[in-house]
Amino acid sequence: EKGESACEIPEGGYEGDYIKDLARQIASSHPGIDTLDRNAIEQLFKTEALAAIIDQQRAILETYGVRYDRWFRESELHDGNVPARVLALLREKKLTYQQDGAEWFTSSAFGDEKDRVLVRKDGSPTYFLSDLSYHAHKASRGYGESYTFWGPDHHGYIPRLENAVKALSLDGTLFRNFIIQQVNLIKDGKPFRMSKRKGDFITISELLDMVGVDAARYFFLKRKLSTHFDFDLSLAIKQTDENPVFYVQYAHARTCSLLKHALDRGFSIEEITEASPQPLAMPEEIEVIKAIAEFPFVVENAAAFVEPHRITAYLEELAAVFHHSYQKHRIVTEDRQLSLARLLLTMGVRNTIKQGLDLLGVSAPERM
Repeated sequence: EKGESACEIPEGGYEGDYIKDLARQIASSHPGIDTLDRNAIEQLFKTEALAAIIDQQRAILETYGVRYDRWFRESELHDGNVPARVLALLREKKLTYQQDGAEWFTSSAFGDEKDRVLVRKDGSPTYFLSDLSYHAHKASRGYGESYTFWGPDHHGYIPRLENAVKALSLDGTLFRNFIIQQVNLIKDGKPFRMSKRKGDFITISELLDMVGVDAARYFFLKRKLSTHFDFDLSLAIKQTDENPVFYVQYAHARTCSLLKHALDRGFSIEEITEASPQPLAMPEEIEVIKAIAEFPFVVENAAAFVEPHRITAYLEELAAVFHHSYQKHRIVTEDRQLSLARLLLTMGVRNTIKQGLDLLGVSAPERM
């Protein structure tokens, strides 16, 4: 722009006005930047841009309800000489060889279709060696389990990494790898236009502004990691039973309203919690009891298979059987013991939905 010294964005570089905005911010905070040579300027922008983007990511993730105990940069691996140590260990195990000026890992000996390059001809480590070094570093920190999530273009990459992890004998850590698919944003049945301001993508902060944290978290957790996902923006903001997160939250709010109504009618929490479930004999009530009883097994399997969508599916089913039972049978009747039993069941539904939503990081409103 006029009055500014600038460089063209290189071919293959990130596009979007957010890059230019960031550059302006960095330049404005360093009045004497024009006195620096090109290398110094590049290093300054590299350092400050990385820090600024990580700060943005951290803030957005915290808004979304995700907090990392440790932010790990790849530079830490190289500063700690981890790739060199990993390479030395593989050499010691005689699992590398030189060919065409590069150093290779004997991946084919572990079932891979071919061997893989660890160090390029120019002496620089490949992404493969860096990823392997990162896994070795995690194992050295004493973790019993490690979860790595890969983009959809990494299906063929995972086996070779798992082979190398086995070769390093990192037996103290269980490494689990998952493929995650891209997300398509849909609005009114059509692909949603990407943000021109931010480049060829839409940020999670923009999505949160549109649908809110609860809907965003619930919709992302609702699908299996390995499946393609169309995020329906129109559905996510609907205040109707069509919207699954609204449906589940409304079921919780309804249980809270029913229990408040009972307390206003002279029932007490102590009476309800000590009530006998014996009077609950209607088929719809039995279905609700069965659904509540399944909750611990659903949570256990969701954790074992790393499939949180099992919890969302369960909550929707529990909400459905509760709504069905509520529509067929009055909760508070002239029969006090039956009323107490149905209130006990209602409390069970409330507590279970609350626990399930808590596990998902989604709020459980008492009024809607």
